[in-house]
Amino acid sequence: MEISRLFRTSGALAAAAVLLAGCTSGSSGGTDDAGTPPPAMERQQGTDKLLEPLPAAVPANLKRYYEQKLDWDDCGGQDFQCATLKAPMDYGNPRAEEDLELSVVRKRAVGDSDRIGSLLVNPGGPGGSAVDYVQLAAGPSFPAQVQERYDLVGMDPRGVSRSEPIECLTDAQMDRHTRVDSTPDTEEEVAELVRMKKTFADGCRKRAGKLLGHVSTVESARDLDVLRAVLGDRKLHYVGFSYGTLLGATYAGLYPSRAGRLVLDGALDPSLDAEQLNRDQTAGFNTAFTAFAEDCVKRSDCPLGTKSAQDAGRQLGEFFEKVDRKPLSTGNAKRDLTESLATTGVILAMYDESMWGPLRDALKEAEKGDGKSLLLLSDNYYEREPGGSYSNMMYANAAVNCLDQPAAFRTPEEAEKAVSSFEKVSPVFGRGFAYEALACADWPTKPTGEPNRIEAEGADPILVVGTTRDPATPYVWSESLAEQLASGRLLTYEGDGHTAYVRGGDCINSAVNAYLLEGTMPEDGKRCG
Repeated sequence: MEISRLFRTSGALAAAAVLLAGCTSGSSGGTDDAGTPPPAMERQQGTDKLLEPLPAAVPANLKRYYEQKLDWDDCGGQDFQCATLKAPMDYGNPRAEEDLELSVVRKRAVGDSDRIGSLLVNPGGPGGSAVDYVQLAAGPSFPAQVQERYDLVGMDPRGVSRSEPIECLTDAQMDRHTRVDSTPDTEEEVAELVRMKKTFADGCRKRAGKLLGHVSTVESARDLDVLRAVLGDRKLHYVGFSYGTLLGATYAGLYPSRAGRLVLDGALDPSLDAEQLNRDQTAGFNTAFTAFAEDCVKRSDCPLGTKSAQDAGRQLGEFFEKVDRKPLSTGNAKRDLTESLATTGVILAMYDESMWGPLRDALKEAEKGDGKSLLLLSDNYYEREPGGSYSNMMYANAAVNCLDQPAAFRTPEEAEKAVSSFEKVSPVFGRGFAYEALACADWPTKPTGEPNRIEAEGADPILVVGTTRDPATPYVWSESLAEQLASGRLLTYEGDGHTAYVRGGDCINSAVNAYLLEGTMPEDGKRCG
């Protein structure tokens, strides 16, 4: 079986821990009710605290950023141009010697007339590269009629990829980090998990320095406003996926009068705290796994049996337990398949139903003692190259999340206490996700953000797109964000996988295109599937 490198619109789950330092969890699946379906997700009540808008006038000490000119050069083939945008590290105290250089790419509109402006895109993460997304995904796949009237523009957010990238570990250290047991069964395993997370945090502090305290979503949203002005657009037109919806909604909350046509696909709920976000996401992956299992058990060669989705969940839990006791060979003497890596491979395949077949094949091979394909799936999730190098995605992911909100749990005792509530929504994945919510426990910078509702009163109509069985950004989050936004409207895709635009079929694409091109919102309650 051959598994090619994926380009995921999430950047890597990373979404709410996505928001969980990538939700890289393992799971023993060893609870007595591992085969019992969890209750349906309920809408959660978030905070009532509102994100307040910034003054509409540009402060005098920021005008030099808003008035800069970009020097565009051809890059990535003749269709793309690249430039560097300067932004202050600290918007509260801008200093030229600390200015950040943010990487920007654009693909010019191909139409001869009726150009609307720039369409900024962000693939999510946090930590996903918008530059890569424009060149590798949006440029080749966004509808032709959209590309006729918009310049497609991507900017790597501060701390991401080509924009002052956050670095934390060596590649060898990152290999060890991805292997650590995130479903600890003993005091020694708990201590090792805590030690590895502290090593990760300490590495970020030593390598990133002052920048580590200035990669928040609010600051990245302010960078978007600088870019909007420099591009010559009166309003920001934007498509954001997964975490990119939080970035876009934050922009609308800060600058409602400058928010244009915003598509927020696979939304996060900004009103929820980190613990609830992680628990909801755990339930989302359980929903996605159940859909996979229901499909699998109908096939005579399903590696998780042919009885029921519940029994498939039980068998997957038993498989994780087996790998926890004895990791599988992968053909690489230096890299066997641990429980945590196996779980990450399964998690990756939940992002898109096109990966269900490769996952079934990988599990069949694992039954025979060969963990190579599951390891490759895991490597795709972490953006690990065949030579052993990692992108900075997971480092940026943690840095942004740990700055945006207080830690879900501060101690392993708090995580252990929460395990039962996590296992209630996902018997197979719950324990691992609960312990992964320790990602920000020892973070060296204090959070500058907190949960808040985003209403963006006065903004133009904003389109929120939600997928009913989205693993990383559960549908209830899209429902909630659409309700919070004063001008929000929800478009629903009844289906599987993470996000819907471009990948969800003609019904979704037509509705989004009509909004982007004509400003026409879909009818209230519209559903596609």
